[in-house]
Amino acid sequence: MNSNVHTFIGCDAPFDESGIVIFGAPYDSTTSYRPGARFGPPSIRNESFGIETYSPYIDKDITDYKIFDAGDIELPFGAPEPVLDMIEDFAAKVISAKKLPLMLGGEHLVTLGAVRAAAKAYDGLHVIQFDAHADLRDDYLGSRLSHATVMRRCGELLGYRNIHQFGIRSGDREEFAFAGHNTDMHRFNLSDISGIEERIGSAPVYLTIDLDVLDPSCFPGTGTPEAGGVDFCALVNALDAVCSLNVVAADMTELSPMYDMSGASTALACKLTRELLLRLVKKHELN
Repeated sequence: MNSNVHTFIGCDAPFDESGIVIFGAPYDSTTSYRPGARFGPPSIRNESFGIETYSPYIDKDITDYKIFDAGDIELPFGAPEPVLDMIEDFAAKVISAKKLPLMLGGEHLVTLGAVRAAAKAYDGLHVIQFDAHADLRDDYLGSRLSHATVMRRCGELLGYRNIHQFGIRSGDREEFAFAGHNTDMHRFNLSDISGIEERIGSAPVYLTIDLDVLDPSCFPGTGTPEAGGVDFCALVNALDAVCSLNVVAADMTELSPMYDMSGASTALACKLTRELLLRLVKKHELN
């Protein structure tokens, strides 16, 4: 793979020497409320140079590790099927090279492509979802492939008991009823994350972070903001619990930077990307 000209800060190591590969999936064609998540990945890269590479939270620095930024996949507009195929193919190349893919979305549907790739490589894959929305509709406006159906499709692929949902505070009645009988849903906050190791053990994990899990008072730059979310520190603390597990792939989605002209939402996404990378990188570092 060729390196991207403009990378996330500190993530400019060669592909062959890196344990983690960042790539963007700038797609938002099924967004049902406010589009714009396609601009999330390049905005995170551009604005990452406004933060430090060093994390005082865990005393680590990105420049001490080797991370490759592959840039954004060039995705077509319109129907999601070819987009998901392209994401799956790219993530599969990263995984087959024994590296961890970290995808920057894009709307939340892009997760399905990367989960498909991870599921083929890792038996018994679990998904941990941080999100405001259940995303469990069987279809939305007649479409079975939508940001509102992505966890339903992941559950069909992996088994619904392998879907662990945290921070959920929005969805229709049928979604919550379905979750009650099928998925491992934890509503409103991330406080139950401390028990996740007992439920998952050493099984492979795909972590997906929909940034609207954050309260819009600290993160208004998203397509479907939902009051009652968590703050940055709660989300970072939850990363500590998840990243102690066998995380084999991850993503962060749903930054729509134009809905927060102050730039604060993008700055938060940059900082969260740094914190996530530094919690994942040690066990995936190539020496």
